[in-house]
Amino acid sequence: MLLEDYRNERIRKLEEIRARGIDPYPAKSYRNTEIFDVVNHFDEKQGQEVTVAGRIVAIRSFGKLVFLKLRDYTGEVQIFMKASDAVPEGVFGAKDVKLLDTGDFVEATGVVDKSQTGEISVFADFVRLLTKSLRPLPEKFTNKEERYRRRYVDMNVNPEVRARLVRRSKFWQATRDFMNAHGFIEINIPVLEHTTGGADATPFVTHMNALDEDFYLRISHELPLKRLLGGGFEKVYDIGARFRNEGVDDEHLPEHIAFESYAAYENYEDGMKLYEEMIKYVAKETWGTLKFHVGGFDIDLDCEWPRYKYADLLKEKFNVDVFNPDREQLLKTLKENGVEVDSKTTTPHLIDHVWKLIRKTSAGPYWLIEEPLSLSPLAKKSAENPLVTERFHPVIAGTEMGNGFSELNDPLDQLQRFEEQQAARDAGDDEAQMLDRDFVEMLEYGMPPACGWGNSERNFWLLEGVPGREAVPFPTMKRAES
Repeated sequence: MLLEDYRNERIRKLEEIRARGIDPYPAKSYRNTEIFDVVNHFDEKQGQEVTVAGRIVAIRSFGKLVFLKLRDYTGEVQIFMKASDAVPEGVFGAKDVKLLDTGDFVEATGVVDKSQTGEISVFADFVRLLTKSLRPLPEKFTNKEERYRRRYVDMNVNPEVRARLVRRSKFWQATRDFMNAHGFIEINIPVLEHTTGGADATPFVTHMNALDEDFYLRISHELPLKRLLGGGFEKVYDIGARFRNEGVDDEHLPEHIAFESYAAYENYEDGMKLYEEMIKYVAKETWGTLKFHVGGFDIDLDCEWPRYKYADLLKEKFNVDVFNPDREQLLKTLKENGVEVDSKTTTPHLIDHVWKLIRKTSAGPYWLIEEPLSLSPLAKKSAENPLVTERFHPVIAGTEMGNGFSELNDPLDQLQRFEEQQAARDAGDDEAQMLDRDFVEMLEYGMPPACGWGNSERNFWLLEGVPGREAVPFPTMKRAES
């Protein structure tokens, strides 16, 4: 039987239901009990009358007996009905079950007890239709593209998808709880920006009709949050969407949720202590453990994370001198390791590509520190070595799970670095940062020393052990052909 045949048959039932004067899509439900309470608190609920509601996932008829399996967000329960001649108008008794289908939403009022086979059930004389389903849910749903396009079907057929999204919510709630407990204030900042910055990424462009001007969708939360420090706040953060016009792979989605925070009068040493504690707290609250097996790595977060200097690792692994780089050596190293780069790729980005060769084989956890100045246009220089910055990344299971640094608050130094970035952008580097004169002006009024930190939901994807598109509710897809 084709899908269209199923749909036509359900539409026929819908018309018959309406002909009986029954509204198949009423506005109100009278549910007073969740299925979880019926099943998990049976001793308390046994013998009580309850009204439950949910989607029909199975229908079985045996003569005058009908068994419906009903599912709500909290669980499943059996609805037991006997045929009766005393069924009120506007509802469906056992004799009317032929008008119902799997996928329909109904509510049932009855007494909680166990059937002869010992199954917890709600013994109801009838059910009330809440929503008539016109399309049957498939028994299996495994095609990735179809699953991503029809996520609402995916969540019904594959309940682990919905459970993952619950953990995703816990991940961000735990982040908020931790930050709030440490004196931070969440302040939502604009998504639309005249000048975008705070990361090396290509932005999306949109147009605002009211002002007749183009805007960028933010690629980072950084610069507006630091403006708040200049405005007198001391501990701030924001969690929300950011947009980077780049490729889609297991670790990158152009639209994703990210978190950034800034604390005045702190530096990167303070930051590493705080955010190591935060990552451990969030992991424990989300998954109930600090031990993970992801990407072929066995990870134990429950330790004091060691620290490794960026320049030392590149020197040790590939004999690369990040302070006096040999471009030909970098290109040769990348080629020998199967990494193709554009001929216009800047030397700092070549160095970064070599670092990624090291990173992808690193189990961690450890802190990568003292990234070169050329790769950190917004970080403060190290007092001991002006060629590096007070920047830190946690490396776990082959990826960087965040980014933090002692914030640059010298306006003239910042202006010079912005000008260097803008020159690279003008020369064709679309990911180089823009010159943000308003931000420099804010620094000229004065911003206190501070530590900043950011991580995206890629942390969730990593510890969940799934690619990005599996871990978001509605991944962006190419428009389907009509």
